[in-house]
Amino acid sequence: MNTIPYILKEFKAFTPQTKISAIKDFFTETTFTHFPIVENGTLLGLISEADAEALDDSQKSIDQFQYLYTFFYTKENTNLLEIIPCFSSNDANILPVLDAENKYLGYYDLIDVLHSFNNTPFIKSEGTFLIIEKEERDYSFSEVCQIVETNNGKVMGVFVSETNATFVKIILKITAQDINEIIQTFRRYKYNVLSKHYEDNYLEDLKNRSNYLQKYLNI
Repeated sequence: MNTIPYILKEFKAFTPQTKISAIKDFFTETTFTHFPIVENGTLLGLISEADAEALDDSQKSIDQFQYLYTFFYTKENTNLLEIIPCFSSNDANILPVLDAENKYLGYYDLIDVLHSFNNTPFIKSEGTFLIIEKEERDYSFSEVCQIVETNNGKVMGVFVSETNATFVKIILKITAQDINEIIQTFRRYKYNVLSKHYEDNYLEDLKNRSNYLQKYLNI
């Protein structure tokens, strides 16, 4: 996915001469957790809202507090899936973008990046979301896809939403004429189906009624 359109330049970066008072005002008027400090196209670092608010010397310039700078960025044309962990690892909702020569281009806003996924087939295309879970040591993507495809389904996307030392939780986006056959096959392969589906609930209800009737007839 082309990431260039998501590079923002709405707000100019701070310079080393920017006053602390101006930085505090900026953070009050925006929702950014950090903002870059740039000099002659070179990224010097970022100042966080929390650190700026803790400063009392409002008339001093930010270059007098370089010990508060943090430094993180991404390069232009970096895949969006690689960008998201950068936000998380730096506990930030903004990410400076540098070109091939390490010159500052602008920044990504986390909200815009997340919204970009609304246009991907995983979200936009028609289909059914299926949430499954299995022991981490026993699952494989090839098996998951094979189960769907051998039941005349098509995998539109796979997303690992949670993992730990024991289990892995997977969100599937699939298209299929008979979702129930896929659900039952996953169960036969020892997958726990976490999502609720009308077709599955209907058959479970029939099964429960049948069991009840059988018990009644055996009385």
